[in-house]
Amino acid sequence: MSLWSRRTLMFGAGAVALSACAPAKGLKPIRIGVQKSGVPFLAKARGGLDVALKDVAGAVQWVEFPSGPPMIEAMAAGAVDFGLVGESPPVFAQAAGAPIVYVAAQPVTGAGSALLVPKASQIQSVAELKGKRVAFTKASSAHLFVVEALKQAGLTLADIQPIQLSPGDAAGAFASGAIDAWSTWDPYYALAQRDQQARALVTGEHLPKTSSFYIATRGFAEGSPDALKALLAALKIHADWGQAHRDQVAQIIAAATGLPADIAQAALRRGRYAVDPLDDAILAGQQQVADTFHAIGAIPAAVRVRDAAWLGWKG
Repeated sequence: MSLWSRRTLMFGAGAVALSACAPAKGLKPIRIGVQKSGVPFLAKARGGLDVALKDVAGAVQWVEFPSGPPMIEAMAAGAVDFGLVGESPPVFAQAAGAPIVYVAAQPVTGAGSALLVPKASQIQSVAELKGKRVAFTKASSAHLFVVEALKQAGLTLADIQPIQLSPGDAAGAFASGAIDAWSTWDPYYALAQRDQQARALVTGEHLPKTSSFYIATRGFAEGSPDALKALLAALKIHADWGQAHRDQVAQIIAAATGLPADIAQAALRRGRYAVDPLDDAILAGQQQVADTFHAIGAIPAAVRVRDAAWLGWKG
């Protein structure tokens, strides 16, 4: 049984509906998945999407997730229309036949992801992880991170003890010493650095560049293209504002999440906000990600990323 078929009915336990207003008469609401970072979360915190979309959609409904894989599971189940995830979850979803499409991209700097070891660890290089317990969230960007970092060191997943954990569970395991290393992203990365003086063996800046992706269900993209275009345009406005107002964004994120302001600021310094149209270079980069997962047997069959690309928004 696949990851998606096993867990589709479980996403609700990790998703928290944040708001759900009655849709405008004759217009469907848009259900947007959010994590505690990224442009959609900033847009939710700042408000105003309902007004921006009033002529093409009903009320915006927000659903929170701890990471990308459960968000896409919810999309596959028809419970969410749109969201922002890392490069890996859509590959697993497409391989499983989930009705999702790529609709826009956000380039990743790589600085906000790392392979961490505890402060007192004797491990000084990725090569020394051979035989060690390395945690990551399956089908997430952290999964790809481990694969690429090991490849650079001449190792594979078969050379380590992979421990597949959600971000929250991995944070606890790392703090308790139950794992030897942890592949994660901000704000978990920044928190581990501050609270436990965790050391980064390697950051994403030294690995192949990827993108995060704005994903929609195929039904939403093809059935409500005007609403999707308006949504992407509105999110781009929030992204551009966020890039120009980092200090204010840090305050907004801290207030909305309860994260300390210094952690929000650290995460913002290492990333960027963007809503970019898909192009050949972006799709080619994502095809390399898909090919990597197929090569290691993480997905059962090769996928053609372009088959899941919706090119209806030009920015």
